[in-house]
Parts: sequence; C-alpha cells; structure tokens
Amino acid sequence: MLFFEDFQVGNRFESEKLTLTEEAVIAFGQQFDPQYFHTDKIQAKDSFFNGLAASGWHTSALTMRLVVSSPIGKIANGVIGLGVDELRWFMPTYPGDTLRVVIEVLETKASQSKQGWGVVKMRWQTYNQRDEIAASLVTPLWVKRRTE
Repeated sequence: MLFFEDFQVGNRFESEKLTLTEEAVIAFGQQFDPQYFHTDKIQAKDSFFNGLAASGWHTSALTMRLVVSSPIGKIANGVIGLGVDELRWFMPTYPGDTLRVVIEVLETKASQSKQGWGVVKMRWQTYNQRDEIAASLVTPLWVKRRTE
C-alpha cells in the first residue's frame, strides 16, 4: 500500500501495456462517442483521422485503467481525484496501438483542512508503441497519510 509519505516530487511510475482492438474502438464509440470516425472503418477513411480512430474519451478511460493497474493503484484509499487541471490529446490512437502510462509526481501538500490526508499532484502521460505522447493529464489526488 502507498500513503502520502511514500510520494516525493520527481517519483515516476510506469504502467503495463495495453493494445487497442478495432472491436473495442467501435464498441466504445457506439456507446459513448457515436461519430462515424469512431464507429465505421469504411467512412472513417475519408475523415480527418484517415481511418478508424479511438475517441479521446476512450484513450482517457484506458489511461485510467492503466493507472489503476500500475503501482499508483496501490494507494491505500484508492485513486481518488480532485479534478483534472489539464487534459490534452496530442495525437489520435488507432486500433493496433499499444499504450502505456508514465506517471510523475509533480507536487505534494499535506491537507490543512482534512486531518490525516494530503494532496499529490501527478502528470499522467499516455504513450503509444512509438514512444509518442498520445495524451497527457495533470490531476491532484487525495492520498491518506500514514501518520498524522
């Protein structure tokens, strides 16, 4: 288990890898972002993306899955976000892309208002198999303290 005291600015963690399938891209698109370039591989050829592309929200959901399965998923109280300070999609993700997330601790601060807790601000960067950044977000997390 990880507690607030286990995080230092500059700490880095890495997730496992996950490969997107065409079926998953279409299923997510149909349910949550039903635009033709996420749901129809024939029509998508004439889109901005030049082919079937995962929704940015799909990439974000996969990022969360990878973070939870990384060492960050061992935070004593779970991965509880306070919001997203910054979210950017730098490039589309496509079926066949293999994603991984690199997590970096940017800031730590003991809570003044909530005894026994702290806030750890992290950057989560999602890379594809070519080590290109597909997405990046900065988020502060509530993290339980080991000691008070």
